[in-house]
Formats: sequence, structure tokens, C-alpha cells
Amino acid sequence: MSERKDVEVLNDAHKEAPLGIDEDELQDLKADRELSEAAMNSELQQLEEQFQTLPTKRFQITFADPAYYTWVLVGFASMGGLLSGLDQSLISGANLSLPSALNLSDNQASLVNGGMPLGAVAGALILSPCNEYLGRRMSIIVSCILYTVGAALEAGAMNFGMMFAGRFILGTGVGLEGGTVPVYVAESVPSRIRGNLVSLYQLNIAFGEVLGYAVAAIFIGVEGNWRYILGSSLVFSTILLVGMFFLPESPRYLMLKGREIEAYAVWKRIRGFNDYDSKDEFLGMRQAVSAEREEQAQTKKFAWMDFFTNPRARRALVYANIMIFLGQFTGVNAVMYYMSTLMQAIGFDNKTSVFMSLVGGGSLMLGTIPAVIYMERFGRRYWANVMLPGFFVGLILVGVGYTIDYQTRPAAAEGLYLTGIIIYMGFMGSYACLTWVIPSEVFPTYLRHYGMTTADANLFLCSFIVTYNFTRMMNSMTRIGLTLGFYGGIAVLGWFYQVIFMPETKNKSLEEIDELFSKPTSVIVKKNIKQTAQIARDLAHFRLRKVFSPEPLNV
Repeated sequence: MSERKDVEVLNDAHKEAPLGIDEDELQDLKADRELSEAAMNSELQQLEEQFQTLPTKRFQITFADPAYYTWVLVGFASMGGLLSGLDQSLISGANLSLPSALNLSDNQASLVNGGMPLGAVAGALILSPCNEYLGRRMSIIVSCILYTVGAALEAGAMNFGMMFAGRFILGTGVGLEGGTVPVYVAESVPSRIRGNLVSLYQLNIAFGEVLGYAVAAIFIGVEGNWRYILGSSLVFSTILLVGMFFLPESPRYLMLKGREIEAYAVWKRIRGFNDYDSKDEFLGMRQAVSAEREEQAQTKKFAWMDFFTNPRARRALVYANIMIFLGQFTGVNAVMYYMSTLMQAIGFDNKTSVFMSLVGGGSLMLGTIPAVIYMERFGRRYWANVMLPGFFVGLILVGVGYTIDYQTRPAAAEGLYLTGIIIYMGFMGSYACLTWVIPSEVFPTYLRHYGMTTADANLFLCSFIVTYNFTRMMNSMTRIGLTLGFYGGIAVLGWFYQVIFMPETKNKSLEEIDELFSKPTSVIVKKNIKQTAQIARDLAHFRLRKVFSPEPLNV
């Protein structure tokens, strides 16, 4: 893999020819690339000959242009985010009548709201064995079945026990697909657009939240509205379930299991071998994954122990989970779950509260779009350090809005609160994409499902803690203390962490990210401090073009 990468880097140097590379060097670079591509074609030809002997699989579809297949795969798989987003906003609308309909106490109502993220922790715990033995694709299918069963129990619930069971089972499906879909997409798409396409998962979460508020608004005036609201998600889980039967397994998972010819067949369908980059990435993946598999076979130990004994794996584990923590403990899921209730608190009636909740959900969705389009251009580190201060400003406005008495000055209270929610949700939409992109790409292939188990469990455990304790924290800290003091304080601390410790994985293959995380943390920190100091000097001298350049802060 390193030899191929060297050739690729040298080949890119022809763009800098006016700066000193002469014609002879360009010819040498061209010759090196031709030799490298000839060697790759020879390897691929051997795989093609074996591929011709494979039988055609049932439910297999193909496209003349593999790029179309990539978009179909990403589109269907990312619908898992739609299911997760739907639940967050559907339960918000159902909360207006559900507690009284089932005679729930305050503690039971909190458990109903927290049942989904608590179940998602259980889903995260089964993520690793499911991904290991069933694969990425079948794990998503299992999650759809769990989601469907849970949603049906919710819609037909007669008491607290049935409702909590439905929420927990549904959450198990959400937790399983939440950790699997980003990995499935990251392992299947080109590295140059991986961040953009994995971010579509967060876009679907945001779209699901908007759709959920819209569904709640449609049924809010119907008797027994909460049953229709919670049961509506069955439609989307069924669509995803059917679609997954026609999609292939992740090529990197197949390669990890030693099924090279099947991996080649899938790659040919979803990526093709029509350009140098696709050939290089496939064969680089083959080499790296094979080396990992051989190393594991020789050591004969539990792979997950590498999180404690291997510095490279440990760095990825710490980094991914801190990003998850920052995304959750700045309060977004608690705000989403209680959006309708919060709207009531500043003076809106029940029906208007549901419609006004679309403001927050819509802002989250619109805020996700820039990440989908521009994350790969600007880079993860640059993106995170710009977005996090943005939603801190939103928290300030929300907190100030809470200090105004809405009964005497309703326009000022509602205006400040809604402005703060729009800014907070907009920037959070862009930032939240990182909590799916980063864990999906930083772990080595043989540890990816173990790493995603920890990240997924951490995400939903944090979500449960924040959601279940939201009312208690708001009562003890006051609204402004919770939003500005607690959530805002974590945002500030998180920004300093990102500035100092966050590496850049922009435009790197998953195998190249392995090399990045093999470097000591001190190397990353020194580089980040040096670059931050340079930005500060540029700001001091008003060199704004340099500061806002989309060039990544690479290590």
C-alpha cells in the first residue's frame, strides 16, 4: 500500500511543475504511475478470473454506472437515521397527551422518554457480535425488525409496562443500526467523499425529526392521537427493511472474513475499477486488512484487548468517545425530546407548541446540509472548531430568553428563545455529523465493530442520562443555569479540547487513518498548537484570507 501511495503522491507533483519540477522528472513520475497501474491490473485480472466462477446471487441488482449504486446504497442505508430522528420528534408530540392517557407519574413519563436511549444502549452492546457474525447488512435488517416490533407495541400500549417495553425494544433497534449504518457507508464509499456521505446519516436524522413534528401536528387534534403518532414510524422501518434485501455486504467486512472474491464482486458493482484511485484503494484495503487478519491469527488473543494494549487503538477509542460525549452533553437530544413542552413553557398552547417545534427541527435539518456539502472540503478539525462556538451563542440567547417573563413581555421572550433555538439547532446540525463520521472511520478494520460498540453505547447512554435527568436538572439549576451554565460550559471545554487534541482525517483512506493514529499524541498536539498560534498571528495582522482558508489542519 505504501508503494502505491508514494507513486500517487509523486504523480500529484506534476501540478507543481512551474515551481521547479522539470520535464525529465515529470516523465519519470508518469512512467512510475504506468508501472504501478500495470501491476494493479495484473492483480485485479487474477481476481476477475476467479470472480467469473461465482454464481449470481438472489436479489442482486446492478447499474451500468457504479456511481449510481453508491448513491442507492447510501440513500437506503442512511434511512436508518430517519427512523432515529422520527422517534425523537414523535415522542415529543405524543408527550402532550400520552402521560394523562396512560395515567403516568412524572417518574414513569421520564422513563418512557428515556426508554429509547436506554434500549439503544442494549442495542449498542449487541452491535459487536451482530457485526462480527452477521455482518453489517444483516445487522441493519435485524435492527429494522426490532424497530418494527417496538413501534407496534408503542401504538398498542395499554399501560406503562407495554409502553416502556415498546420504547426499549425500539431503542434496541435504533442502537444497533445507529452504530452499523455509518460503518457500512464508510466502508463502502470513496474516501474523497466519505465525510459528506456519512454525514447524510445525520441529515436523515434531522429530516426524520422534522417529519415527526409534521406527523404529530397532523394527528394532534385526533382522539388517541399518540397511538397514530407513534405507530406512523412503521411505514419507514418497512421500507428500509425491504430495501436492505437488495443491497450488498460491506466489501471491507468481506475482506476481513477472508472472502476476497466476494469483496471484489461487491466493489466492482458499487465502485468499479475504471480509474486509478478505485484500483489503488481496493488493493490497498486488501493488503492492509490481510495483514491485520494474519497478525490476529498469529497472536491468538481477544482483539478487543488491543484497546488497552495498543496505543493506536487506544487513541482512537478515547478520541471517538470524547467527540460523542461533546455531541450529547451539550443537550441536543434533551431539547429535541422536550421541544413541545419547552414551547409550552414560553407561552404557546398545545397545538401551536407542536407546530413551533418544527422551527427547531427544521433548523437542525438545514444546519446539516452545509456539513454534507462542505465537510470534505474544509476538514473535520476545521469544521468542529467553527461549529461548536456557533451553537454556544445560541445557548446564550436561549438562556437570556428564559429570564424574560413571557406573561408581561411575550414577544421578547418568544423572539429571543426562538432565535437562540434556531442558531443552536442550526450549528448543532452541522456539528452532530462529526459524531457519526469520526467513530465510523478512526478504528482499524478488525476493531471497527468493537469500537463502534463503545461509541454507540456511549452515545445512547449519554442521551439517556441527559434526557432522563432533564426535568430534574432544569428544576435544580434553573433553565438558564442548565442551558448556559451546564451545556454551555461543556461546549467551551470541548472547544479547547478540539483545538489542542483533534487530528485531521480529511480525504484519507481508512488505511491511511491507521497510519495517522499510529503517531504519538504529543506529535498531534505540537502540530495543532503550532497551527493555532499561526491562526492567532494571522488574526492579529488581519490576514483573514489565511484564517478562513478551507485548507485542512493536517498532521
